[in-house]
Amino acid sequence: MDTSVWICFFNGINCPETDLLSTYLEQDGPIYICPTILQEVLQGIRDDKQYAEVREYLLALPILNDDGVEMALSAAGLYRSLRKKGKTIRKSNDCLIAQYAIKHGLKVLHRDRDFDLLM
Repeated sequence: MDTSVWICFFNGINCPETDLLSTYLEQDGPIYICPTILQEVLQGIRDDKQYAEVREYLLALPILNDDGVEMALSAAGLYRSLRKKGKTIRKSNDCLIAQYAIKHGLKVLHRDRDFDLLM
């Protein structure tokens, strides 16, 4: 689940991705996040009460927490391999999120065109 979907979800934006997220949540479907998503979602919240609520909510989900150096190196390799093919990813954190998904054999639900290149 990419940050783009979580932001829409917490802001009450209805779209196919948030509808699917809601379905997964209602049915206790498998939803994973990684530290990068945790950071990106939480750093954008201005209200302290909402921050605390979202923080608690996200920390209750399974968090993929692999070795940071290994993941950074793999994400850099992913970014570089795409650049060699003439494809540029706009946000390097997307490479890191994608690398977590690739390592664990997961799909990323997203609203960000960079993931169409990454996955």
